[in-house]
Amino acid sequence: MANQMKNNAITSRDVDFAQWYTDVCKKAELMNYSSVKGFINYLPYGYAIWEEIQNYLNKRFKAEGAENVYLPMVIPESMFAKEKEHVEGFAPECLVATYGGGKKLEDPLIIRPTSEILFSDLYKNILNSHRDLPKMFNQWCSVVRWEKTTRPFLRGSEFLWQEGHCLFETQEAAEENVRKFLEIYDDCGRNVLAIPFVKGRKTEHEKFAGAVATYTIEALMHDGKALQSGTSHYLGTGFAKAYGISYLGRNNKLEVPHQTSWGVSTRLIGAVIMVHGDDNGLVLPPYVAPIQVVIVPIRQKEPGVLEACEAMKAKLIEKGIRVKLDADDSKTPGWKFAEYEMKGIPLRIEVGPRDLANGQATLVKRVSGEKELASIEQIEEEIPSVLETIHNQMYEKAKAHLESSIKDVNSVEELNAAIANGGYARMAFCGEAECELKIKEVTGGGTARCIYKDLADEGTACPVCGKPAKIIAYFAKAY
Repeated sequence: MANQMKNNAITSRDVDFAQWYTDVCKKAELMNYSSVKGFINYLPYGYAIWEEIQNYLNKRFKAEGAENVYLPMVIPESMFAKEKEHVEGFAPECLVATYGGGKKLEDPLIIRPTSEILFSDLYKNILNSHRDLPKMFNQWCSVVRWEKTTRPFLRGSEFLWQEGHCLFETQEAAEENVRKFLEIYDDCGRNVLAIPFVKGRKTEHEKFAGAVATYTIEALMHDGKALQSGTSHYLGTGFAKAYGISYLGRNNKLEVPHQTSWGVSTRLIGAVIMVHGDDNGLVLPPYVAPIQVVIVPIRQKEPGVLEACEAMKAKLIEKGIRVKLDADDSKTPGWKFAEYEMKGIPLRIEVGPRDLANGQATLVKRVSGEKELASIEQIEEEIPSVLETIHNQMYEKAKAHLESSIKDVNSVEELNAAIANGGYARMAFCGEAECELKIKEVTGGGTARCIYKDLADEGTACPVCGKPAKIIAYFAKAY
C-alpha cells in the first residue's frame, strides 16, 4: 500500500535528488549548517542515529578484543612527513595550525585527517615484546579533511567516525583481522541499517594511501550512485618501519609488526537516508531508529484514551522498545502523522475511543503505509515481531534494488551506457591505473568501486587497452 499524500515541504527525489536529500536532512532536524563552511551541527535526532550505530559496533568490536582509546587531535608536521605515500595522499586536505598562544609554531600542527601516524607513535612507545601482541585499539572521534565540495553526512570538512588500529606478529593474522572487521561492517548493514553492500578489495589506484591492500563495503543509493560506506586496510609494515615500531620476537631478535586499520563514519547516516527515504522524508530501519514506535492518541480527551496510551508506552519501554507518546493536544493527529512520517519513525500506533472499545490498536508501517490491528492487552508481545518484519521488508527491498542494478558489460561503450543509467557495471579489465583514469574520463566520473574477482589466465582482453584482463571490477559513479 502506498504512503499517504506527498509532503510538499520536501522536493521529490525524481525531480532533484540532491535537493531532496538536503530537504530531508534539514526538515527531519538531523543537522543544520554551522557558521564555518563545510561544517555541520549534529542535532539530537541525527546524533541519536549515530549512537545506535555506535552501540552495535562497540559490542561487536569488544567481542573481538578491541579496546577503546582516545588520541590527540593534532599531529606535528615533522611527524606527518615520515610516511611519504600517506602524506601525498592527504596533504591537499589538511587543515594546519600555525599559531598557538599567540606565537608562531616552529613545528605546525596538522588537525588529524586520519590517525595511522598517531597510533604508530603510540605503539612505538608501548610495544616491547611479542607477548604484547596483538594490539587492537579503536577510537571514536572526529577528523578534518578540507573538502572543496561538501554535503551533510556524506562529505564534510569534519565528520565523526571510528578508526581501529591494530598490530600483529604475522601477515596472516593481520589479514584475518582486516577480513573480520569488514564482515562486522557488512553485518551492521544487514542487521541494523537494512542495507546490502557490495564488498571487495579496492584496485591499486583506489586503495588507501600507504596501504598494501584496502577492502571496502559499497552501498547503492536510490539514484544509482555508489557510496563507499566503510573500509578495512592491511597496512603491512610500512608505517611501522617509518615510525620505528619494533618488538622483541620469539627468536629474541627485533621484529617489525604487521599493521591494520578499519573505519566507518557518519557517512552511514547518509546511506540510510538515500537508500530508504522517499518523497515524504526519512524511512528509518527499526534497529537504527532513535524512536522505533510513536503512539498517537485519537480524541485523547475522551475517557480512558490517554491512560491506555500511557500504559502501552510503559509496557513497550519495559520490553526495550524506544517509544514516544505524543500527547500534545495543541497538534491534530493529522499533523502528527505527517510529522512522524517525515521523521521516518518505523511504526505508528493509533489509539482512540473506538479502538479501546474493541480492545485493539491500529499499527501503521512507515515503509509501506500498511495498516494492521493489534491487541492492546498483548501489544508489547506483538511489536518486536512487527519491527523485525519491517526491518526484513526494508532489507529485501534494498537488496532487490541492488541486484537489479548490476549489469555485466564487455566493452567501454556498454560500460558507459550502464553507468549513465545508474547502478553498477561489472567488467573485466587489466587493473592498471591508466585504464581506470581513461574509464573515468569516458564515463564522466565512473570509478572502480571494488574488485568482484581476480582472473586467472582466461584469455580475456581489457576492453580499454587490449592487454590481458586480470580482474573483474564493479564500476559506478559515486558520492
